[in-house]
Amino acid sequence: MKEQTKNITVNRKAKHDYFIVQSLEAGIVLVGTEVKACREGKANLTDSYGRIKNGEVWLVGAYIGHFTQGNRNNHDPHRDRKLLLSKREIRKLDKSVKEKGNTIIPVRMYFSRGKVKVELALAKGKRSYDKREAIAKRDFNRDVERKIKY
Repeated sequence: MKEQTKNITVNRKAKHDYFIVQSLEAGIVLVGTEVKACREGKANLTDSYGRIKNGEVWLVGAYIGHFTQGNRNNHDPHRDRKLLLSKREIRKLDKSVKEKGNTIIPVRMYFSRGKVKVELALAKGKRSYDKREAIAKRDFNRDVERKIKY
């Protein structure tokens, strides 16, 4: 049986700005109105990143909007959220992040069996010439596909 996943949001800027070295799945600690807002699609991962504090991984800078039917007890949309990983995964991430140029970025947020999950990536930042090279390669491939089509 195939596992069903439904994307909430995808960080499209991540693949443009970073080389993805490794990716892993993490659970996320949310309050009820945040889950409902995610179901409405009110989430954004742009400019967010992961940080390791006191042996825990936190998602910083992610935006989950207010739930429309929420009351005055609605959540803060920009709060830091704890990510759920095993100790072994956290140690491995911590070791990798201490290397120069590596960072933790969220690639996408999705529902898996009714639970909100975040796909994290250990990434290395791209230089501007790497970005230009990737754009040129993509345009070249697009032109070749068009010419093959006709």
